[in-house]
Parts: sequence; structure tokens; C-alpha cells
Amino acid sequence: MYTQELDVRGADAAAAADPGMLEQHFLARVDAEQKIEPKEWMPERYRSMLIRQISQHAHSEIVGMLPEGNWITRAPTLRRKAILIAKVQDEAGHGAYLYSAAETLGVSRDELIAQLLSGKAKYSSIFNYPTTTWADVGAIGWLVDGAAIMNQIPLCRCSYGPYARAMVRICREESFHQRQGFDLMLHLARGTDEQKAMAQDALNRWWWPALMMFGPPDATSTHSGESQRWKIKRISNDELRQKFVDFTVPQAKFLGITVPDPLLRWNEAQQRHEFGPIDWNEFEQVLKGNGPCNAERLAARRSAHAEGAWVREAASAHAAKQRLRATRHAA
Repeated sequence: MYTQELDVRGADAAAAADPGMLEQHFLARVDAEQKIEPKEWMPERYRSMLIRQISQHAHSEIVGMLPEGNWITRAPTLRRKAILIAKVQDEAGHGAYLYSAAETLGVSRDELIAQLLSGKAKYSSIFNYPTTTWADVGAIGWLVDGAAIMNQIPLCRCSYGPYARAMVRICREESFHQRQGFDLMLHLARGTDEQKAMAQDALNRWWWPALMMFGPPDATSTHSGESQRWKIKRISNDELRQKFVDFTVPQAKFLGITVPDPLLRWNEAQQRHEFGPIDWNEFEQVLKGNGPCNAERLAARRSAHAEGAWVREAASAHAAKQRLRATRHAA
């Protein structure tokens, strides 16, 4: 292990003498499946791409608390309430892990949060849709968290070490979220006619936004090619979307509800589902801030940030006192 570390440092020193060798050495390490760590050299484009992706991921976890959080007080049973509270708490933790991972790249959490609150930073388009019934909580767990797992499991092998390690724990917890969502949908689908209709309505409204979660088509994706070359992403948007459809359609059949796509069919020759066109204009409009709940979500985050100012100030004051006490004891 120590010999390998000396070899890596020696290679870094040799590369530093020739700027053209730096990226070659970096790519060789990525190709060799060696994790890139915070203090090691990396291309600025790689650093910038990671900051953009990790911060968007963190913002999505934090904003993602809002659509379900307003159902905590309206959950139909104490058991469902406890499950939902645990899920929302998990999402807050995921955001904290991811902000910490982004900070290792030299950007402050305050800066990232300021970008979110100003509307400059993006987060997943899916969280700009309303949750109008209790069934939406199930649909989000089943579809949205299911899509998240499909996208995030490959990130456990991301070339950047802190991000990959954060994703291992996040994916474990997301699997719980997906299972509780499917369980909720199952109970509704096997309940009264009204409950089954509620489950079908939720699927109708969340299916297409869930497919959009994987990002634009590969042909128009700005960052996918370079991200895959650097092994930040392992699987393309379209491939992940296809895997999600093939995985989820049989689950909908088991539930006894119908995917809202008249063009959906099984291609026996290719052993995959074919599905209808996605409304990418809707996707672009939501990303631009024109979705059903964009303004509401940002207003809620700004309000929470302002109301929590006293907590941050108190924590900072306490930390300052602790540092002062430690300094006095050391003296």
C-alpha cells in the first residue's frame, strides 16, 4: 500500500513538470478504477462538473422533502406517519452528506445554498409537481425513489471518492423509500374502488415526470459524454430510462394499475419495452422555473432558511466558545 502511494506521488510530481502529462496521468488513474481524492490533482472541468452534479443532487434531496412533508400531519395511520417522518429525515441527511462531499471540492455550503435560494442552481424537475392526494406519497416512493435508485447505484462506483462513498449509504436508504412507496400503492390498489382509482390517478400524473428524471435524451445531453469518460456517470440517460421502464412496468401490472402510455408495448425481439414520446418541452419549462410548483418550492426554502438563521448563529457562537476553551486549555 505504501509503495503504491509513493508510486502515485512520484507520478504526480513527474506530471507536474509537464502540464500536458497531468490529464493523461489523471485519465490513466480513472481508467484503472482508482478513486480520485480531494487533495489530488484533477482537471478544472472535472471539478466543476462534480460541483454542479453533487450540488444539484444535494438541492434535490432538500427540496424533495417538501412534496411529502406536507402529508406528515395528514397520514391516515400512525404507522404511515412514522414511516413518512423517517423518510423525510433520511432526505435531509442525504442532503447533508452531499453538501459535505461538494465541500471537499473547495466550494462552501453557504455558497451552494445561496445559489439554490437565488434560483441560480437547479434541482430535479420532479419536485416541482404537486402532491394532491395521499396516493402521491406512494407514487413518489415507488416511482421517484425507484428512478433515483436506478440512477444512483452506478454512482457508488463514481471516480470521485467522497461522492461514491456518500452514495453507498444513500442508496441503502433509498431502497427503503422505494419499498415503502410500493407497499403503500399495493394497499391502495387492493383497497376500495375509490382507493384503487386514487392509485391509478397518481400513476397517471407521476409516470411521465419520473421518466424525465433521468435527464434529456443522450443526443441532446450537454454533459453526459464527458461525465461518462471521467466515470462520474457509468450509464447514459437513455439506458437508465429504459432500465427503469423495463423494471417498473411489470410492477404496475402486479398492482393492477395501468401505465398511462397507449404506445407502450413489449418488443420480443429486443427483449425490452417500447414507450411513447416524452414531452421534452414540459421538461424544459419546468427547468426554467415555469413548473406547477417552482415558485412555491423556492419560497418554502427561502422561508425555512430565514427562520433557521438563529439556529445557525447559535451553533456558530457555540463553536467559537468551544474553540476558545480548547485554546485556553492548551495554553
